[in-house]
Amino acid sequence: MQYASTDITGWPPHSVYKAGLARTFQIPALFTKLTVLENLLVAEKRNPGETFGKALFKKFWVKKEEEATEKAARTLRTLGLMRQANTPAYLLSGGQMKLLEMGRALMSDSKLLLLDEPVSGVNPTLAHEIFSKIIKLRDEAGISFFIVEHRLDIAMKYVDHMTAMALGKVIASGHPNHVVADANVVEAYLGD
Repeated sequence: MQYASTDITGWPPHSVYKAGLARTFQIPALFTKLTVLENLLVAEKRNPGETFGKALFKKFWVKKEEEATEKAARTLRTLGLMRQANTPAYLLSGGQMKLLEMGRALMSDSKLLLLDEPVSGVNPTLAHEIFSKIIKLRDEAGISFFIVEHRLDIAMKYVDHMTAMALGKVIASGHPNHVVADANVVEAYLGD
């Protein structure tokens, strides 16, 4: 697999993450006993206080920790989760957990986020809100998104390009309206 002109095939996940590619999970993999804010802070990838030698000397990491906290607060405001900053993650609704999962990916400063079913199991109103936030991040922060989503009724309103797959093979690719009208897609998903 190519990413930013580099073959990352076989790279371990932490190396892919450091290279600027982050992902979310269909079922959010949060630290449920940590607060919303703490979940974002553990995703910050450049924390000098995590190294043994520097952890003993506050001057090496306190400024970076303050910057990370400010960045997390901006992320919470962007995602509409600021009121839940001190709430344990297990108390969030399913949609809020999806947003928190996306927030952790945003903390990585990645330029490409892979989102696995970001609105699966989320009520339609919040699903549209999640996609609106994705579009805002794309436009304002220059982040690209690769989204796997089965709720086409919602996703189609927000995506620029769509690829349909069946049995592990691409069967159509292009503008969303053309893809869903493609005979191969109709046959694969609806039958004859």
